[in-house]
This record gives sequence, C-alpha cells and structure tokens, in this order.
Amino acid sequence: MTHVADEVPLTLEGTPPKTLGVLDQGALWANLGVSLLGFSGALFLLDPLGDAPLSLAAALMAALVGSLIGTAMVGLSAVPGTRTGKPAMVLLRGLFGARISYVPTVLNIVQMLGWGAFELWVIAKAATAIFGGVPYQVWVLVAGVLTTALTIWPLGSIRLLRRYVTAGVIVSMVWFAWFFLNEAPAHAGGSWTAFPAAVDYVIALSVSWVPMAADFARHSRSSRAAFTGVVGGYTLAQVACLGLGVYAVAIAGSAAVTADSTAVFAPFVAAPLGALFFGVLVLRETDQSFANVYSTTVSLQNLMPRVDRRVFSVAIGLLTVAIALVVDVTSYGAFLGVIGAVFVPMFAVLAVDYFLFARSGRWDTAEDAPSRWSMLLPWALGFAAYWLTTSTPTLPAWDAFWAGARAAIGFTREPWMNGALGAALVAALVTLLIGLLSGRRPRPAVRR
Repeated sequence: MTHVADEVPLTLEGTPPKTLGVLDQGALWANLGVSLLGFSGALFLLDPLGDAPLSLAAALMAALVGSLIGTAMVGLSAVPGTRTGKPAMVLLRGLFGARISYVPTVLNIVQMLGWGAFELWVIAKAATAIFGGVPYQVWVLVAGVLTTALTIWPLGSIRLLRRYVTAGVIVSMVWFAWFFLNEAPAHAGGSWTAFPAAVDYVIALSVSWVPMAADFARHSRSSRAAFTGVVGGYTLAQVACLGLGVYAVAIAGSAAVTADSTAVFAPFVAAPLGALFFGVLVLRETDQSFANVYSTTVSLQNLMPRVDRRVFSVAIGLLTVAIALVVDVTSYGAFLGVIGAVFVPMFAVLAVDYFLFARSGRWDTAEDAPSRWSMLLPWALGFAAYWLTTSTPTLPAWDAFWAGARAAIGFTREPWMNGALGAALVAALVTLLIGLLSGRRPRPAVRR
C-alpha cells in the first residue's frame, strides 16, 4: 500500500495527489513566514555585524528586499516539484545524478534536523514565558509529539492550517502590531552601513526553505499556485514578523535580548490579552517544526525510497526532540550563514539547468540517473563566491580562512557586496557556460 486517501504516498513509488490550491499554499507559506525565531532573530537584522546598528528604515527595507529575493528563489525552486511530482532531493537526481544527489540530501537532512531542533527549542521557551511553572523539557516533549502527529498526515495538516489557524495568526499579529506601535520607544540613530549584511541574513532566513519547497509544491494543482503561494504568503508574513520583532526588541531592550534571546517574548506576553494571542502564535509554531521533520522524512526517502515515510517521521521526531533538549542556540546566526552558502548557489545551478536547458522527458529522476559531475563545479564556485563577498560574521576561524583567501587572490570585498547574490550570480553564470559549451541550446522548459 503506497497511499492513504488524499494524502502523501507512503513511499516514493506512489503517485502524489494534486490537491493543494493557491489558498492552501499561501496559508502554508504565510504561517511558515511567521516564526518565533523571527522575533528573536530581529536582533541579527538590526545589527548583523555586531558593531553597526541599522536605522529603522534600513532594517525594514532589508527585511523587504531580503524577503523578496529569498522568496523568489524559493518560489522558483517549487515549480519543478509541481511539474514533475517529485520531492526536492529526488529532483536533484536530475541535476547531479542519483548517486551525487546523496551529498546535498545528507546536507539537507543535517540542516532540517537543526531547524527542527531550533523550532522545538523556541516553542518550549515561548510556552515557558506564558506558563512559567512548567519545565522546558515538558514543552519540548509536547511539541515533539504534536509535530510528529502532523507529519503523519501532512496534506491534512496543511488544510487544517488554512481553515482554522491562519485567521487566528492574522488577528494576533494585528493585535501586537497595534500595541507595539503605541508602546515601543522611538528608534533613534543607526545607519545603512550594515545593510548588505542584513539583506544576507534575511535571504538566508528565506532560502533555508529552498531545499524543501518542492516537497509541498509537488501536491499543487499548478505551478502558478505554488509560486504565488510561496512569494505572496511568505513575503508578507516574514516582513510583518521581522517588523514586530524589531519593535519587540526595542521594548525589551537590545542588551536584554543579546544576553537572552528569549527576552524578546516578554513584550508579547505583557501586552493586553498577550498570553492568549501569543499562545496562538506558539501553537502555530508547530507548523515550522512539522515542515522540517516532514522534509527530513522525504529527504531520507531519496536514500531509501521504499521505506514507509511514517517510520522515518517517528524516528526523526524522536531525534529532533533529543537534539532540542541540548541545542546551543548561540550559533543561530552562523547556522543561517552556512545554510545560505550551501543552498543559494545550489538553487542557482538548478534554476539555470532546469529552466533553460531541461527538455520534456529529459529531467531524469530515476534511481539510476547518471552522474553529472560537471554540475558540482558551479555549485562549488558559488559556495566560494558566497564567502568571498559576504560580510556576515560566523565562526572566527572560518572567517579568518576566507579573509586569507581574499588576500591570496587579491580580492577586496566592497561594502555593497552581498554574499547570497554573489553566490547565485557566479553559480548561474558558470552553469550557463557549461551548458553552452556542452552544445545544449537554451530554451525554457515546457510550461504547465
């Protein structure tokens, strides 16, 4: 048996149902765009370099620009999933070949485990801010059980979000926006110096979803529904989320949030009816952990296509809970930087090769798809370009290595440079060059 009625097939051998319309996709991605990690992460947006705070206008503009760029990448990466009916990591068989696709698959599994653990951590911390008497570990376990249950019935969970959760999230966000705009102190000072780094951060926040977009888009009724749902729903929600986070940081105090990122939750709980509306956002956060556990599950199916996804879901749910109990969130900013460096250039390679060179029936996602070693070159060069051009600090030793690399090749990083855009541009151009040199004539893939 490979199907549950109107649900995701239990193995890769089943045919995915096309049941999600634009409202389903829009609701899913709007809910994914509203993240409690976005509230606490607003500090990275305001001061990504740690010594050059942005003005309010610069921070909000970085949120908008970074979200538009990042969600456009996510939206485009969703389209091949709709057209082929394949999840994201299986699509990479067509780009790299079946065997080589295991490399990004493993990287994606590691990424999603990290994201899932972060989400359970933030859910538990936020719940503790509302119900202080219940230990953190209890909330991790509760969130983990709920997450795993949602992952067993993924399409049903998406429909549940659209029908019952999205309206509550909108009301809660509007309520907090009204309160914060009246209570937050005026944001004085700051500059545009760190604007490129802030945009890098927001793009990384967005493109972390690139490796999973097709996992949900393959169930869309059309490519347009998938793309519109991603770009429209996620952009609006993420900009609103980061904007609320900026004001919450202003109320809580940047020093307090720097010392303890969960301090940003205090203004939400302190607002009139804050516990109620913040509770809605905490409950909704399980869609983030659900999305990550589900994507980890279908990524594992690229490695073991005939294993029941429910077995993977339970195992990944348990592992994510275990990680969340000991996770170190101080590396959050560096974690996002690594995500951007790996998956932004990979998306660019996929986009150019699929949309410009793919032909109907030529995107081979079979288990024996031949290796395409040439596609590793633009991915690797894009990865290097990211670190050569980004100004976002990560780990001291890693940053020192790339500073030495710049000096060795005589490259000067200008203040206006952006790591994500540099990586995407280099990877895309090299992929285009390889395609032309191999005698493949650029032509858009068949539209659906």
